[in-house]
Amino acid sequence: MTNFVPIFPLGIVLYPGEQLNLHIFEPRYKQLIQECHANKRAFGIPTVMEGHIRDYGSLAEVAEISKVHKNGEMDIKTTGSKVFRILEVIKEVPEKLYSGAIVNYPENYEQGNPEMMRRVMNSIRELHKLLKVSKDFKKGDAEIKSYDVAHHVGFSLQEEYELLSLMDERQRVEYLKRHLTKVLPMLGEMEQLKEKIKLNGHFKNLGGFDF
Repeated sequence: MTNFVPIFPLGIVLYPGEQLNLHIFEPRYKQLIQECHANKRAFGIPTVMEGHIRDYGSLAEVAEISKVHKNGEMDIKTTGSKVFRILEVIKEVPEKLYSGAIVNYPENYEQGNPEMMRRVMNSIRELHKLLKVSKDFKKGDAEIKSYDVAHHVGFSLQEEYELLSLMDERQRVEYLKRHLTKVLPMLGEMEQLKEKIKLNGHFKNLGGFDF
């Protein structure tokens, strides 16, 4: 299926199911949000990288207009829904300030490998322990999907986008696993290095070398 959607290109990746709060201040996007909210219509957030709109993005639904400021700026809450792929950008839409795009919706296989995801979650907890951060995903491990954790593993924007473009949950979980397998040893070495630095200047209780 293909259709037209208004687009709000941003230098972020929005995943299905993710909550995203935005402050809207540009006239074109104020118009976009007002129309989408009034008509209960979703808009697209394609990812912008290196000054270019990329092919993939996610639909966003306006969950709430939290505040309208005196100057017309708005604070809104949105929720990501399904992933789309841009077929054509429509830069000028008749009688509108905003742009749009013709998009389709690639089939997204959401059935993953629960055992693999359990191992990934163990690695994520190890990562967060090393970083001394705490995250509550508000779901049991059996319910967590790749999209729920993708912003919490230290991906670059490019890596976040690459995961968005994968249309199979098993591939996404494998992508997470490979990233964590690469990152965790590096962080472990950094922790060891920090401990070594802390010991510099301390009295050391070391045995001599026997010739």
